[in-house]
Amino acid sequence: MPYTYQYARPALTVDCVVFGLDEHELKVLLIRRKNDPFAGCWAFPGGFLDVGETPLEAARRELAEETGLENVELEQLHTFGDPDRDPRHHTVSVVHYGLVNVRGAQPRAGDDARDAGWFAARKPPPLAFDHDRILRMALERLREKVRWQPVGRGLLPREFTLSQLQQMYEILLGKKIDKLKKRFKKGSGE
Repeated sequence: MPYTYQYARPALTVDCVVFGLDEHELKVLLIRRKNDPFAGCWAFPGGFLDVGETPLEAARRELAEETGLENVELEQLHTFGDPDRDPRHHTVSVVHYGLVNVRGAQPRAGDDARDAGWFAARKPPPLAFDHDRILRMALERLREKVRWQPVGRGLLPREFTLSQLQQMYEILLGKKIDKLKKRFKKGSGE
């Protein structure tokens, strides 16, 4: 017999912030919502957890259902739980983010997505729910991560040049990198 809780509980959802890189700018994957709330608005792929799923499993399922993209490496970004973030009721979202090469990731809308596509990450269309806040945090995390961990594997083609690698880092950081300015010393750890 299933257990019934005495107290109301928030709903648990997931959202996926997927970044891609073309030759000139960082892109973010968005879906146009088919259903209310925010029908017709752009948002991140996502939805409610099914019973028995982990948040990561739900994120992968929702991403595949709404965009057709599979096998995207996702990692948890943050949990967003402001009581007013969803007009239906108190909804907590476990947000994941990932990086893909845009050339190999052509989204196609499915499930409750009317459309899916890549948009400039720094100038997206108006977003549903609190997804503008989520995008800001994901961009900040990506810029931080670039400083302490290689991130090119997901964004660049299988074979790439050093110039392409430099261009990728310049796009992610939003500034030019002077290859000659930084000097390294053996054993310095830098």
